[in-house]
Amino acid sequence: MILSFASLQTVGAPAGDVGLDRLVNAPVALVMPSVIALLAYLLVAWVPKASAQHLRAALWLGWVAHAMALVSDVAGWGAPGAQFGARFGFAPALSATMWLVLAVYIVEIRLLPTARLRRTVALFGAFTVALAWVFPGEVRALAASRWAPVHWALGMASYGLFGAAVLHAALLDRADRRLRLKEAAVSEPGLSVLMLERMTFRFVMAGFSALTVALVLGSVVSTTWRWDHKVVFSLMGWLVFAALLLGRHLLGWRGRQATRWLYAGAALLLLAYVGSRFVFEVLLQRSALG
Repeated sequence: MILSFASLQTVGAPAGDVGLDRLVNAPVALVMPSVIALLAYLLVAWVPKASAQHLRAALWLGWVAHAMALVSDVAGWGAPGAQFGARFGFAPALSATMWLVLAVYIVEIRLLPTARLRRTVALFGAFTVALAWVFPGEVRALAASRWAPVHWALGMASYGLFGAAVLHAALLDRADRRLRLKEAAVSEPGLSVLMLERMTFRFVMAGFSALTVALVLGSVVSTTWRWDHKVVFSLMGWLVFAALLLGRHLLGWRGRQATRWLYAGAALLLLAYVGSRFVFEVLLQRSALG
């Protein structure tokens, strides 16, 4: 995912050729998880007057259904010709990333008062579920290297962890603005600026560790090293995150200075896979390896 593997083979048609067909011709059993997830997320986003218990239940239902939809997509179920393989694409990558961010959020709402984010994360969840259904990506045979799935899993984990870091950084920026305006010293009741900052950088550190291992593993097991867009943007993102962590440790970077670096690194990582795949799948309507 982060690096390219020349041993991959495409099975079936590109995303642009099968996305709309799936909406009409897919078996009901394959459609239902995505439909349930979409409806549950929309319920959470647009029915704010429901009880907190009911909203949490709907969010859990959407998250579980979202997971089932991801498993179905990654396994390639419903692909043309019923070929077995793993599904790759910009929309499934976004959907999996958002699912991981939602997992973090679901844990945190039981421990920390972050309820005001509920509508935002639910809307993003609904959007990525729908996007992954319309643009399902390509089903490909498994790579020759047995370590390739580990590389992809680590790359996806880094996306999710950095996504959670961005979510907390947005809260941190909001708390910082309120503090500067002397309205309040917290962004949510019970969440201090220092607490948000610690949580943000814990996610950054975890994501940086996963990304580092993914890059090293990918460079070791890749049969053909290619300096393509994914490699370049991934390494640029890694350098930005490394500079952010060093700047915080050595120079005491905090507040907006730190979050700007975080946003820049996350944007580069997003361009590395999601952006490049979007160009190939949607704009150019052709396949891309890895």
